[in-house]
Amino acid sequence: MTLDELKPGQSGRITTIGVVGPLRRRLMDMGVLVGEEVKVIKVAPLGDPLEVALKSYRLSLRRQEAQGIDVEILS
Repeated sequence: MTLDELKPGQSGRITTIGVVGPLRRRLMDMGVLVGEEVKVIKVAPLGDPLEVALKSYRLSLRRQEAQGIDVEILS
């Protein structure tokens, strides 16, 4: 399952980051790493962007970016 498929309130653990190049580096610099727990806080009315809680901060990701992040559901 990818991060963009989680509903608001659901949590997941990042299993793989499938994007490559500068976007991968940018995500990793923001703390999006394999093994980290993420929780979807809200999704914009048209589905883009998603607001996620990661570590002790919130991060806004475009749907296209979230589609490249595989997660396993925690709750």
